[in-house]
Amino acid sequence: MRIATFMLIAAVLACTVPITYADAQTASPPPPSPDISYNVDGAGATFPFPLIDLWRVKIAEEFDNFAMNYQSIGSGGGVKNHIEETIAFAATDAPLTVAEAAAVNPTLHIPEAIGAVNIVYNVDGVPDGLKLTGQTISDIFEGKITQWDDPSIAATNPGVELPSERITVVHRSDGSGTTKVLTQWLSLVSESWDEDVGSGKSVGWPVGIGSPGNEGVAGTMLTTPNSIAYVSIAYAIQNDIKSVAVENGDMTNFVYPSLQSTADAASELARVSLPAAEEPWHHVHLLNAPGENSYPLSTFTYLLVYEDVTKVTADKQDAAGLLWMIDWMITEGQNYSEGLGFVPLPNEVIEIAKHGLSRVTYDGEQIWEYIPEADLIPDWVRQIFVFYANDQISDAELVGALQYLIGAGIIQLS
Repeated sequence: MRIATFMLIAAVLACTVPITYADAQTASPPPPSPDISYNVDGAGATFPFPLIDLWRVKIAEEFDNFAMNYQSIGSGGGVKNHIEETIAFAATDAPLTVAEAAAVNPTLHIPEAIGAVNIVYNVDGVPDGLKLTGQTISDIFEGKITQWDDPSIAATNPGVELPSERITVVHRSDGSGTTKVLTQWLSLVSESWDEDVGSGKSVGWPVGIGSPGNEGVAGTMLTTPNSIAYVSIAYAIQNDIKSVAVENGDMTNFVYPSLQSTADAASELARVSLPAAEEPWHHVHLLNAPGENSYPLSTFTYLLVYEDVTKVTADKQDAAGLLWMIDWMITEGQNYSEGLGFVPLPNEVIEIAKHGLSRVTYDGEQIWEYIPEADLIPDWVRQIFVFYANDQISDAELVGALQYLIGAGIIQLS
């Protein structure tokens, strides 16, 4: 009896037998009610649009009464709409600045994915993976390097036949988090860029052709011979665009943008020293992460969610649907990230996001309280398991603890 009981309890603690937590409002918000129609409006970054749009499709397949509408208008437009309180959530590749955060109601930063900004090019005869240093890329985008056979490009690409053709720069024409990521990185690697241009969602481009959205930039570049641009890794993958292997932050290697090199960049920095969701994130970035194979233009992309969603949702049930959707995106939705070149969120980042969502209210009432699964079992019950393992208490006392867990609705055996 004692051995069998102990094995059962050990299995429960290790989750090796089928158990479910009876209160669905602890580890995750409850799923949408089949009796309610949900409509959630969002807008913003084009960088994660392929992933968000896939999430929209997958949610609708599982819940035909849940419609998520997302307008891919750029991070600048998303932040503007968020400040004006016209949407339930926004998406941005750049965290809110100090000024933006001061202009809007208290806002949570919820990382939704980790991706990369690819430097891409359309040059006949030049193979994929052209090697460029940060300074060379800066000089190209600043108009100081104007020919593809410039000595600075040739020096890092021995044996590659470079055409004597003029370089055309293609950049974003709209406010863009992707632009913020690129220009912030250029400011890190180039003193002249930092002094002459600077960083932001919109900058005064020294040269080039402007086009709206990642999709617009990709389309313009693909129809413009001898051009160079920057897009989300998802657009580069989907359109089979040539991408630059960029010199890493350690200046020891040229790293091609990929799922693995983005994950390498995020592996340490995504897990340490991150603020709580309700705290400022303007200082957070993954740029020039250390490591031989870390891609230097890796980045979080974020969802912006109000702490008080009363003005942007119809009622508390609608608000609960919004929270369920965001939680689904950062948990189950991560299963779709890798296929589009995004790195799934580390568990530590998901924990930050869940604690943030637990702060959301409607009309002064908390919508959902997050209690991690590990915290559901009371400490005194855990201590009884320890006593039992050390042969300090009887089977009856151990069974009593198990009966408490079942009776309290904390676990269900199935």
